[in-house]
Amino acid sequence: MPKLRAPKSQSMTFETLHLLQGSTEFFPALVSAIDAAQSTVQLETYIFDTTASGADIANALERAGKRGVTVRLVIDGYGTPNLTDEWGKRFHAAGVQVLVFEPIVTFGFFIPSQWRRLHRKLCIVDNSVAFCGGINILDDFYDPNHGQLAAQRFDFSIRVTGKIVATIHEVTSQLWTRMVTHEQGIKKVPERMLAVIENFSQQTVFANFKNNASNSKLGAAYLVLRDNVRNRSAIERAYLQAIGESRSNIIIANAYFLPGAKLRRALIHAAKRGVKVQLLLQGKYEYFLQYHAIRPVYGALLAQGIEIYEYTPSYLHAKVAVIDDVWATVGSSNLDPLSLLLAREANIVAHDATFANQLRARLEHAISHQSQRVEPKALARRPWSQRVRDRIAFMFMRTSLWFLGKRY
Repeated sequence: MPKLRAPKSQSMTFETLHLLQGSTEFFPALVSAIDAAQSTVQLETYIFDTTASGADIANALERAGKRGVTVRLVIDGYGTPNLTDEWGKRFHAAGVQVLVFEPIVTFGFFIPSQWRRLHRKLCIVDNSVAFCGGINILDDFYDPNHGQLAAQRFDFSIRVTGKIVATIHEVTSQLWTRMVTHEQGIKKVPERMLAVIENFSQQTVFANFKNNASNSKLGAAYLVLRDNVRNRSAIERAYLQAIGESRSNIIIANAYFLPGAKLRRALIHAAKRGVKVQLLLQGKYEYFLQYHAIRPVYGALLAQGIEIYEYTPSYLHAKVAVIDDVWATVGSSNLDPLSLLLAREANIVAHDATFANQLRARLEHAISHQSQRVEPKALARRPWSQRVRDRIAFMFMRTSLWFLGKRY
């Protein structure tokens, strides 16, 4: 089993980790934590939808505000352009504070900062319990663009307690402070106020796991951020190191999967040295760009023995991975250029055999019972019209990155 090595700058911390699948598991746990809050609730999300079960979270925040808890909600300006008038008024009356990250502006497509979205999903309650994952405040059986869904969206979150909670508290508080100072017209945030969010992930673990099982069952967990300051590649580096040191198996479930050259090489090298590599990807059409752009990459991965499965019952929205039955990550970051080069993301990396195997069991069930394997011959026979769409999507993604000055 792998050996866990904490970096010199940060001692290993041990947490309680609870895997939550879908809004049907995540929302009740989140409501319970918010209803028990005594001092603070800080919630960041890309989408905050108040229809169906999403209203349960809105109601819980309102209740907390009314009983005097400090409630801070940050929503992304593209994912959630506006709250409804009703909920805007209700939150205001309850004292719930709401900020919008990078509101959309006219011709925003041509403004690089408008591509830098707040995509992370974090919640911290009373500096004692926290949540991190890929699940928006959005009912699993509803999609704003497609209406009611026949089956539940496939996604995960993680509930954590322990020392990591203090880090999540600092991170969410820091973003709130920066947004408030910007909203108040303060042009420059003092450098000392950036210290936590910019420097702490220099201390996050990219553990070198080899040779020793002694710590493999302990709940060591670390928050890894991606932002546009100093943590530009932290999540990608975490994946690269874990993949590079893998010895037996890799399962990655990712909604919008378009890995850059480094990640592709790492996966191919792992497969060549005998690691079983399985990718569980989006099989149900959701967005043109994300759905089609990955297809031109399939062939190179399949040629090296990497197994690709497409999830078909509903939308796959997960951003999770399990490697060698001990390393696992749950978070908001897709393995595509929008997440790895532009968006603010947050993942929790856990070194815990029990947790990793819980997540692996969910993924293996989805692969075995809810997915179709992509076969090289079938991929080669896909209609020419689909191949054209695939190439258009791929080239549009590359051209957009060039326009933004990004190399991927």
